[in-house]
Amino acid sequence: MLQNESKWVEKIRNDFPILNRKVNNNPLIYFDNGATTQKPNQVIQCITNYYTNYNSNIHRGVHSLSREASEAFENSRNHVAQFFGVKNTQQIVFTSGTTASINLVVNSLADNVLKQGDEIILSTYEHHSNILPWQLWAQKNNGSLKVIPLKSDHTLDLDQLENMISPKTKVISVAHVSNTLGIISDIQRIKEIALKYNLILFIDGAQSAPHMQIDLQKIAPDFFACSAHKMYGPTGTGMLYMSEKWLQELPVSGPGGGTIKSVSFEQTEYAEGALRFEAGTPHISGVIAFGEAVNYMNSIGVAEISKHENELTIYAQNKLKEINEVELYGIADEKAGVISFNVKNVHPFDVGSILDKYGIAVRTGHHCTQPLMKNLGIPGTVRISFAAYNQNNEIDFFIEKLKKAISMLAP
Repeated sequence: MLQNESKWVEKIRNDFPILNRKVNNNPLIYFDNGATTQKPNQVIQCITNYYTNYNSNIHRGVHSLSREASEAFENSRNHVAQFFGVKNTQQIVFTSGTTASINLVVNSLADNVLKQGDEIILSTYEHHSNILPWQLWAQKNNGSLKVIPLKSDHTLDLDQLENMISPKTKVISVAHVSNTLGIISDIQRIKEIALKYNLILFIDGAQSAPHMQIDLQKIAPDFFACSAHKMYGPTGTGMLYMSEKWLQELPVSGPGGGTIKSVSFEQTEYAEGALRFEAGTPHISGVIAFGEAVNYMNSIGVAEISKHENELTIYAQNKLKEINEVELYGIADEKAGVISFNVKNVHPFDVGSILDKYGIAVRTGHHCTQPLMKNLGIPGTVRISFAAYNQNNEIDFFIEKLKKAISMLAP
């Protein structure tokens, strides 16, 4: 690592108080960023400031605290929209996260858009959250799911995609980045195919939004979802982007307070724009802090984050390749900062447990992608995933302790 890069990372690390703690008498090395990232002081203080100074409900009160909270909430919508290159802020709907966003879309499409017997195309990569809502709909409506297969290098076989499309196909819903393998899907090509056959395109951006610059104005999907907590923001918040078409046409599936213009026992008129889909009192402090989190990413530079994580990934992959007992999955040119591997003949849980003794946090198991695990013929993997605050010397320590674990566990 060059000296300037080292200073860049150290400056970032100073923003994250949790990185000063020890785990099992060792400095914390946090490689579980695919599950959730740590939070910088700026985000923590933003939440504290809300509860300390202007805690109030939004879009309801005429008093000062309510107006301040409402203004901060809508400012966050502006920040998130700008972060994703979206001009119309009403195209950003706040939800509790990616899972809630997917369920919102499926339930809304189910009312008037999807028909009995329709087909949904997913990919082998999909996280359970992007399988179960579609599967439930299909089971209730005589529909079916089709799955884009993998090639031998674990990238999606998009040559098969057009052959899978029939007159009954309505939706393609795919992960932008595999949460297990870190491989980046060729969204541009998938978008071209979706356009060609007039299909709805949903992009699960839970694992892409934290790692790369995303211009939704340019990609122009029908829907895009992500979670704040994987982007240095709080848990329990996220967003759903919808195109102008769906902002106008998507039926309300979760009505409630805040979604309406007027209500009578005979007739209800719903609000326009994002509010139509934000029923009830939202996670106000979380949404406001989501805006602070994207501002924080902008202050670092998303391109710099992506470049740094890519360098960490290549560095770690090369180190892991030198260990004979390690089997890597998903080695591809286009990757985000995620690496999955196994130690031959050793359960990933045992590897993760030993690494934890040295203060190294990794993820083990099937990563909520059991169909992908079945495809790979394995029960699970050890996953390391990077964020802006990780550095090469952490990888060196991890490799040293991994070798020690192998000497203890491998037959």
